[in-house]
Amino acid sequence: MESAYHAIRPIDILLVEDNPADARLTCEVLKDGKIANHIHIVDDGIKALAFLRRQAPYADAPVPDIILLDLNMPRMDGRAVLAEIKADPVLKVLPVVILTTSQADEDILRSYELQANCYITKPVDLDQLIKVVSTIEEFWFTIVRLPTQRR
Repeated sequence: MESAYHAIRPIDILLVEDNPADARLTCEVLKDGKIANHIHIVDDGIKALAFLRRQAPYADAPVPDIILLDLNMPRMDGRAVLAEIKADPVLKVLPVVILTTSQADEDILRSYELQANCYITKPVDLDQLIKVVSTIEEFWFTIVRLPTQRR
């Protein structure tokens, strides 16, 4: 069930992930999915905010339709990135999916306090991770209606 919106143009995804293996696997699963997409990867929070704000070297970056955000990263962690996104009047409308290995109750609570759209714990099992990423694609890119306004 592909919506007309998705038929018009591919989905732009910003993946903020410092683990190269997780980033590669997530990209592979999404590339093999049903919905056309462009995946943009940054490996820390400072780069994520530069991408979202179109600062060098990301001056030509697209506005992502959705952000997949890891919590535990170098330089600036996902909690700080999420707080910055949701405090910004332009960026706050972007859906942010926390995709992390943390199962800590305080991380889950804090993420929702900071207005994450959902919190998903990455499984360590490869087959389960593939299933989780496929489910994210199915839900967020087929069922959910994403904003079409572009800045």
